[in-house]
Amino acid sequence: MKTIILLCLTIALSYGKRPNIIFLMSDDQNVDSMGAYGNTDVKTPHIDALSDAGVTFDNHYATTAICMGSRANVMTGQYEYKNGCNFDHGNMAQSTWNQSYPMSLRKAGYATAFAGKFGFEISTEPGGKGLPLPAEDFDKWGGAHGQTSYRTSKNRSMKHYAEKYPHSTLSYGAFSQDFINEASAGDQPFCLSISFKAPHKPATPDPKFDEIYQGVTFKKPKNYGRKYSEHFSKQSKQGRQYDRFFEWNYADKFDEVMAIYHQQIYAIDQAVGMIREAVKTNEIEENTIIIYTSDNGFFCGAHGYGSKVLPYEEGSRVPLIIFDPRNPNPGIRSNALTANIDFAPTILELAELPIPTQMDGKSLVNVTKNPEAKVHDSLALINVWGPAPTHSFSVVTPEHKYIFWNYAAKGFELTEELYDLENDPLETVNLAVLDESKELLENYRAIYDTHLHHWKDNAVSYNNYQQYATIFDRQARWEDKAGLYIKTKHPHKVK
Repeated sequence: MKTIILLCLTIALSYGKRPNIIFLMSDDQNVDSMGAYGNTDVKTPHIDALSDAGVTFDNHYATTAICMGSRANVMTGQYEYKNGCNFDHGNMAQSTWNQSYPMSLRKAGYATAFAGKFGFEISTEPGGKGLPLPAEDFDKWGGAHGQTSYRTSKNRSMKHYAEKYPHSTLSYGAFSQDFINEASAGDQPFCLSISFKAPHKPATPDPKFDEIYQGVTFKKPKNYGRKYSEHFSKQSKQGRQYDRFFEWNYADKFDEVMAIYHQQIYAIDQAVGMIREAVKTNEIEENTIIIYTSDNGFFCGAHGYGSKVLPYEEGSRVPLIIFDPRNPNPGIRSNALTANIDFAPTILELAELPIPTQMDGKSLVNVTKNPEAKVHDSLALINVWGPAPTHSFSVVTPEHKYIFWNYAAKGFELTEELYDLENDPLETVNLAVLDESKELLENYRAIYDTHLHHWKDNAVSYNNYQQYATIFDRQARWEDKAGLYIKTKHPHKVK
């Protein structure tokens, strides 16, 4: 009885002060790459322990499934067309960054830190050139430009960790330990954001863990191989994600490729262990929340694809675990429809701050207390990066996903795809081409149109986002769309 009373008192006291928040994000992590999501071939003990003690989300999506756009969405709580930031488009405006969760928490008295891949640049004026990375906006900084490096010594802000941790993944664990030690000695709550480079290509695992998966045979996805993409649109097969099934050896060296991939994730797991140990050592376990996720998914050979970007499940659905020690129901799962735009409002509510009206996301705090709680009825999935044919606008609900492939130049035709995610999560049957699905298809066209209307009303006026309100319009003629495409780094001739 005394133990129960003490536990209740501890929880009550914890709720009386603002919690510490640790946000951990991997890069290109497939949702099935850890034990917590059912993969018995891999070893992720520390991440699995978070799941056992927290809430694991089974329907979490990156609304833009590529690193720059996804990271902008995470920081701002906004869809890409509202924060105006992604490859092939442009930087984030300073005014938008000022409303991000790191800036808001620091203004509210939190000690803040960031390390790893920052992922985007900030411009003084909308559509302008990038500024130096915002190191001064954090109390402790270990971030870097672009993709960063797996060699710790190459990341200038992290060089002092290079001797002990030559591979960058564990260096972020060490950075976290130092910040937690420093912040715990003060009287401010803290927010630590770590953005791991792993397991992003080029595949460069820490040799310290070379023995972990030596000789292991990995189960292939149930929808592995090109026969599972025969019903996919021609548009989806124009980008690098299609070629990389062969280029990255998923077709002929699957076990070897996946051993390296999972070895990189194992190193992240060890860094998570370092972070949790620092929390325990500093005796702040009862009031420190840990969020673990990835910036986007990864195909890993599913449907005969590699990489990410596309709105299919393997590219856009990602892991999410939220561990809040103050919640009395550990080890629960949620089927709520959630997204990367929800992180900023979630972190703000945890910090007892108001959620700005310009945020598209919703707080997930209620879900951590009630796993049956709903969050979104539908979400938009966006790709406006890469070859023009692969640009797509899609909507997902807890039950279905509708994808609109608008590119209809010579050799292509407008294509719709509709999948039953409850009964066909591997997306093997396109319901859009079946007569018996006509009514359902019309329903999802209407949901799609509602999201597109939001794009039309809210897209920033810079970085070429407004044109997509026409490009993705189901009613607009191709002749009215063709001339709107911007030239990208991966041009595709429009006819």
